[in-house]
Amino acid sequence: MLTKKQINELKEHFEKCQNPVFYYDNDADGLCSFLLLRRFLGKGKGVAVKNYPDLNLQYARKVHEFNSDYVFILDKPVVSREFLENVQAVNVPVVWIDHHDTKFKNEFHNLHIYNPTRNKGKNNSSEPVTYLIYKITKRKEDLWIAMMGCIADHYMPDFAKDFAKHYPEYWKEGIRKPFDAYYKTEVGRIAQSLGFGLKDTTKNVVLMQNFLISCPSLADVFMESEGNLFFREKCLETRKKYNALIEKAKENISGNLIFFYYSGELGISSEISNELSYYYPKKYICVAYIKGGVSNISLRGNNIRRIFGKIIKKFELASGGGHRNAVGARIRSEDLIKFKNALEKEVN
Repeated sequence: MLTKKQINELKEHFEKCQNPVFYYDNDADGLCSFLLLRRFLGKGKGVAVKNYPDLNLQYARKVHEFNSDYVFILDKPVVSREFLENVQAVNVPVVWIDHHDTKFKNEFHNLHIYNPTRNKGKNNSSEPVTYLIYKITKRKEDLWIAMMGCIADHYMPDFAKDFAKHYPEYWKEGIRKPFDAYYKTEVGRIAQSLGFGLKDTTKNVVLMQNFLISCPSLADVFMESEGNLFFREKCLETRKKYNALIEKAKENISGNLIFFYYSGELGISSEISNELSYYYPKKYICVAYIKGGVSNISLRGNNIRRIFGKIIKKFELASGGGHRNAVGARIRSEDLIKFKNALEKEVN
């Protein structure tokens, strides 16, 4: 958890900003983190960071385009030096709130990092950024947003009982684990839909985030209206494709490993690997999305970060990282089969 000192510092940043820009990771935790902060502050622009693995230089132009006086980075584990140098050159403060275990060394006078994995003692933890933000904003009317961001990031928050009390029709009895909530409840279905919505065009992602900024309640997210028509249609289309990919992935079990790769327009390897790990908790999961010469990989499994760290040294131009049991990576597509063989050898 963040310390009292860190929370007070963040509140000072919130008070100082007049026209902030929020860069958030392209998943439900990132989106919900942004929504909580944007609804709390009542100002600023949001930018979903679609590229992987880093927030790179091309995104810095938004600071100039929006004439922003503050930059907030939410749930993005890797930020490029070029991006930070560009923002530092115009003397705009950067507040980076994250929960990934990174070894980043801060060399920038305008950069303020808030990450509980870097804390010592009892404050060392890795709660989702959605949780960290909600514990500061504490807007009860945004409880539903906080709940979605947490369970989508495989975390059961301490306000789950409060949510179940206020939104019983979106919950179920006996839910104890975060992915049970994510895959078996109505709030989980809506949280999944947010992730699907982020896979749309930049224009439609902006429309979706603007709709959600002013959305009054959980019941209104999928209520039929012109304001969310594009969002509802996209989610329905994406879910059909997603379900088909899940069924194909289930056909690729070999020993302790499920290794599945695909291509096309829909980059949802993280979502597929999460659901597979839910149904096959004792197996290692590797889902690769091939896009030209590069493959984005999502890995799940017990202590997969250690296994990945051992394997990745064998591959040129490869990168990645993440949590103990969940890792994201990028390798050359030509190395995919070689990577599969190395991974299969380790886990079997």
